[in-house]
Amino acid sequence: MMFAHSRNSDGQRHDLVQHLQTVAICARAFAANFNSEELAYYAGLWHDLGKFHPDFQSYLQRCEINTQKKERGPGHKGAGAIFALHARLNLLSLLIHGHHGGLRSKIDYQNWIRNQKEDNAARDAIEAASQAIPNLMPACAVKLPAIVEKDPTATELLIRLLFSALVDADYLDTEHHFDSDKYAERGPPDVTLQELWTRFERNQATLPYRPDSVVDQARRTIYESALVASKKPRGLFRLTVPTGSGKTRSGMAFALGHALQHGLKRVIVAVPYTSITEQTAKEYRDIFGTDRQGRSIVLEHHSQMTFSGTDQDEDFRRAQTWARLAAENWDAPIIVTTTVQLLQSLFSNSTSRMRKVHRTAGSVIILDEVQALPPRLLEPIVDALRHLTGWGGSTVVLSTATQPTFEAIDSWASLDAVEIVADSERWFKALQRVKYEWKIDMPVPWEMVAEWLQAERQGLAVVNLKQDAFQLLDALDDEEVLHLSTQLCGLHRRNVIREVQERLRQGQTCRLVSTQVIEAGVNLDFPFVIRALAPLDSIIQAAGRCNREGFCKEGRVIVFCPEGSGTPPGAYRTATQVAQAVLGEKRDMDDPDMVKTYFGRLFQSVSTDEAKIQARRRQFDFPEVAKRFRMIDDETESVIITDYGTAEERQCVNEVLQRLKRRAGQRHDFRQLQPYAVSVRTYKASALKQRGLIEPVAEGIGVWRGQYDPIRGLTEAGINPDELVF
Repeated sequence: MMFAHSRNSDGQRHDLVQHLQTVAICARAFAANFNSEELAYYAGLWHDLGKFHPDFQSYLQRCEINTQKKERGPGHKGAGAIFALHARLNLLSLLIHGHHGGLRSKIDYQNWIRNQKEDNAARDAIEAASQAIPNLMPACAVKLPAIVEKDPTATELLIRLLFSALVDADYLDTEHHFDSDKYAERGPPDVTLQELWTRFERNQATLPYRPDSVVDQARRTIYESALVASKKPRGLFRLTVPTGSGKTRSGMAFALGHALQHGLKRVIVAVPYTSITEQTAKEYRDIFGTDRQGRSIVLEHHSQMTFSGTDQDEDFRRAQTWARLAAENWDAPIIVTTTVQLLQSLFSNSTSRMRKVHRTAGSVIILDEVQALPPRLLEPIVDALRHLTGWGGSTVVLSTATQPTFEAIDSWASLDAVEIVADSERWFKALQRVKYEWKIDMPVPWEMVAEWLQAERQGLAVVNLKQDAFQLLDALDDEEVLHLSTQLCGLHRRNVIREVQERLRQGQTCRLVSTQVIEAGVNLDFPFVIRALAPLDSIIQAAGRCNREGFCKEGRVIVFCPEGSGTPPGAYRTATQVAQAVLGEKRDMDDPDMVKTYFGRLFQSVSTDEAKIQARRRQFDFPEVAKRFRMIDDETESVIITDYGTAEERQCVNEVLQRLKRRAGQRHDFRQLQPYAVSVRTYKASALKQRGLIEPVAEGIGVWRGQYDPIRGLTEAGINPDELVF
């Protein structure tokens, strides 16, 4: 008998034939969502054929005898990769090559496979495998999807999905062998989508309705439109509705109804900022609750995810363990994540990040606040969506109040998006809840902006740069003012948002100075908003924080051009210039046609494939694609704040840091630190380390030894905030 892995804690070896067959069956089930069952089955059956060689079996025996000495085993990928070539399935050969270390480039693969063909070990392993597994070679040729012959980026995405299915199946069966208790903690919540729909309808019926409220009328009508649209065929949809019109609920109503209509497996909601992810996940958790084992129906997955409870509570421990395990491969019916997590996983080449990618097929994917997608990456993003909504079997919803004119992008040419709310223009007019005041013809000094804000008991000022926020804070000289930007660690930002919501709810004085992190989706409702001149969608999103619920007769929004200030470079600056030109012609901010004009000009003014990612995808250069596809353009390091939060929280942070310093930290420890992290540009972090302001702890992680202000966050004399932090 041949073995796949050494003995587990119970002294049992892992039968190799059983491992290959189990992985093949599991991968086949995963690939059913994108109609590639046979391809996935044989990828699983062949991925470890090299382990049939006597040298590998001897290696396993040595590992069992000497458990203290770590020895690198002989290569075992060559046999499966060569066998795939014999079966004329070259794409399976490429992904088998990468199933441990990650997908490599086609050139790397070709050089590697050339050497493998000259290795007798691969031939010997194949002979042994053929004797052990009678049906190792398919009885007839495995057909490739027709799209593979026509479109290289479709082939590239198919390889990614197959790779994901293989890797996840391999991880699961290996885990089942070595840690059956951990494996038993896995599995989706024991609830059907039909049950979730019942819970959703029940919760929807409890919402108050004001017949004389235009806002409530809009929300109900948009919700009903979503239910009607959910019956339509799978594909690409747009949900274009004004801010504050119930987009979060209507989007989920469409997604659940559509999934039930077409037998789709899950709903994935991706939003651009962590703060909105938390807000959205909480809203859905309140609706759907938990399963019979106390596990949340909603998997919230992002870098700053934290849990409330104690390890002494067994129910909490099990729920926490499940959430961590489910985040590895998205085995849940409803996933709320960040756009960064979703898209960088989709274009990654590493096994750990790509493990979840096969779950995107056969799902409803809601891209919330879709206008926040980086213009420089739109060509590869739209191309991937084109394939997912085609042969990938998914439905994608582009959800926003400011719908981009993606028609200007080449990859959109074959797409036809269906509007969920066909007459959304009327709701933009009906929900005109603010009056714009324009101060963009001449620069306005910060002292005047401060006077505008001080004249109101409740007001929000949104600026483009962190340095601008600091200048406005200085001009205000107000001890009660609040500040929100990436100068604050994640936990600090969450606490500021809660404080703002509480002050607004109680009618207390509340003035907030923020960068654009406040704009998209954050559920705040001010009667007065000031916005520095910015991209048109940013101006509209900021206005969405004004008179959101329609409690005022008319909210006020002042748009101004700040004196002595600029804008972030790159696409943001270009978009601001395009917005200024469009506003010079027309200023009807509630007209969707104006937004279309703006985005059409913007996409003609910037490169939507700045890093030439599509060319690399056609060359099957997976490492280079992963390197170039960066949602966050600059490389950053995490700087941990140790003097924010409660005494208990600070103690916890310091204990984790001590473990990391001793190199005793685990992957979970890094996640625990994320809420206390601020991202600093890598090149700046090097200079700050030399000045003693950052103490290195681990690769990409340091501790801030400078000042951390309770209002302004990360600060240090003589350092420009916009130079310091991303």
